[in-house]
Amino acid sequence: MSYELHQESARGQTVRCAVVTISDTRTEETDRSGTLIRKRLEEHGHQVAHYAIVPDEPEMIGALLDELAGRVDAILTNGGTGISGRDTTYEVVAARLEKTLPGFGELFRMLSFQEIGSGAMLSRAIGGVYKNTLIFSMPGSLNAVKLALDRLILPELRHLVWEIRRHQPAS
Repeated sequence: MSYELHQESARGQTVRCAVVTISDTRTEETDRSGTLIRKRLEEHGHQVAHYAIVPDEPEMIGALLDELAGRVDAILTNGGTGISGRDTTYEVVAARLEKTLPGFGELFRMLSFQEIGSGAMLSRAIGGVYKNTLIFSMPGSLNAVKLALDRLILPELRHLVWEIRRHQPAS
């Protein structure tokens, strides 16, 4: 089946999503990136089934991913993907992924490089599948979230979820 036929097969499905902001400082009032993710998902016909802000604590991040995986179709995280000592999102997500989407991180850094130059190498954006749930981890900056959503995630979200679902037994 061609890419175009896969896209057509996936068209119209609503994707149940969880949005997770990983930050020691953000609150619901100051979480501009999490707010943008929720808004853009809903504008594209998807359902935001869960929203949370968790601190940069690996155990808390992991526990939430474990709880959400299998209950939603996609988890979109923002924050904690840099290289400081408190940035642990990459390690937590990477340890859980059963299948990786290397192209997500590669393309994100390429597109970031076109916008911000060599600073793009600091991003450890990652994507993949955990318990039949798609996970995308983006940096926490508003511009990075816009880039990831508009250029990579939203154009393919339905198709990616369709691919994950298509060989699963009906429930």
